Amino acid sequence: MPAEPGLPRRGQGRLAEVLAAGRRYLSPARGWVRWSPWALLGFLAAVYAAVSVRMHQRMLTSGYDLGIFEQTVRSYAHGHLPVVELKGPGYIGLGDHFSPIVATLAPFYRLWPSPYVLLLAQALLMAAAVVPLSRWALRALGPAAAWIVGLGYGLSWGIASAVGFDFHEIAFAVPLVSFSLCALGQGRLRAAALWALGLLLVKEDLGLTVAVIGLLIAWRGGRRLGTATALAGVAGTLLEVLVVIPAFNPAGHYPYLDYVSGVSGGFASLVYRWTVGLVAAPDPKSTTLVLLMAPTAFMALRSPLVWAAAPTLLWRFSSDNFLYWETRFQYSAVLMPVVFAALVDGLVRKPVGRRLLRHTLIVVAVVTALLLPPFPLFQAVQPGTWRTPARVAAARQLLARIPDGATVAASNLLVPQLSGRTTVTEFGLPGSRPDPQWIIVDTTAPRDFPVGSEQQARLIEQAMARGYRREGHAGDYLLLHRP
Repeated sequence: MPAEPGLPRRGQGRLAEVLAAGRRYLSPARGWVRWSPWALLGFLAAVYAAVSVRMHQRMLTSGYDLGIFEQTVRSYAHGHLPVVELKGPGYIGLGDHFSPIVATLAPFYRLWPSPYVLLLAQALLMAAAVVPLSRWALRALGPAAAWIVGLGYGLSWGIASAVGFDFHEIAFAVPLVSFSLCALGQGRLRAAALWALGLLLVKEDLGLTVAVIGLLIAWRGGRRLGTATALAGVAGTLLEVLVVIPAFNPAGHYPYLDYVSGVSGGFASLVYRWTVGLVAAPDPKSTTLVLLMAPTAFMALRSPLVWAAAPTLLWRFSSDNFLYWETRFQYSAVLMPVVFAALVDGLVRKPVGRRLLRHTLIVVAVVTALLLPPFPLFQAVQPGTWRTPARVAAARQLLARIPDGATVAASNLLVPQLSGRTTVTEFGLPGSRPDPQWIIVDTTAPRDFPVGSEQQARLIEQAMARGYRREGHAGDYLLLHRP
């Protein structure tokens, strides 16, 4: 080791010994380092579960969407097609989205009929995506990279937004995308194709993501396999959107086609949305794009794997629904394994010097830390998360008076407290089952969905005029019953 200015030879020798010991301690050959991906899995699953479970216990989960998915899984658990009363009387969920993969939760729900089954499953599925990412980073870039990439993915804003908003079928897509792209990046093309094909059972739009992965497989040398995968992805989406979903939909068509494609404004509007409008005003689109790449220090752009994010971004940004453009909700969760797989691939396929690698990992860690407080995972360290408001206890008193098997109309945040044991719908939502046996509402400034405060007050008066009587009032909650 060359002499350092001002460092005695004896001190220099000691420093060399310390550095060598550190390298041995962090060597991938050491057992604890090899197990680090599984340690990350356990840590992230615990954090996700804690946040989502506490939100449900504090009555911050909603009928749209936790209630919808519990009704879906509940039907599967009893051997029926997924009937979603929240969408309308007798509504078959397959007429809304094609997500048969959620039926895999049915055996667990049959053993424990609770929304916690869905929330805990989502926590485990989301966390599972860290394993292929951190293992790849460990082998190719070292232990420090494995931990930073793993935590960067696991604490990313897209995952946090999904964990903090009920349960969604996209939880199954996140690990499938991660395993597929990590296999592709390491040259295991058949494994990449098999993992990708599972996305066809998650949601109808993900067939386009399968198609892009197929093209990437073909680009990496597996032409026949990649072409077959791409064709299967496109065919799967077309079959689901044009045949399967319309067959179950009461109106006989795919309900989101005009809504998502932006064709409502005519051909000129469609061209604009699919070109300039994708990245121009309004501002949320640009913000989402920047925040998507920032956690990877924009190094994900060095890899062709980042193209797997294109289909999701296209349908979101071409939509009329501004909620799709934002960083909230579950819509960006499936993009997180894409950009972090692209990060690792970009650092491996186009090698960088040790200094640039170190700086990149520092930026990834810093951006991850800076973006953590505004998003839901930060609730895990907030004292208020672990305190239960008094109004929750008041609500539970009234909820306990509703018998199992009853028909109920409830406020949005009360629906998932009842969806496992009653036939519940959203109070005030058009098309809901008329004249349920029970009505329970939050009387304090409800959210705009499905009705605002004034409209809710009018609906309550109308219900009492039709024969409903007051059965209880606790805190901010009102319970009505029609004999």
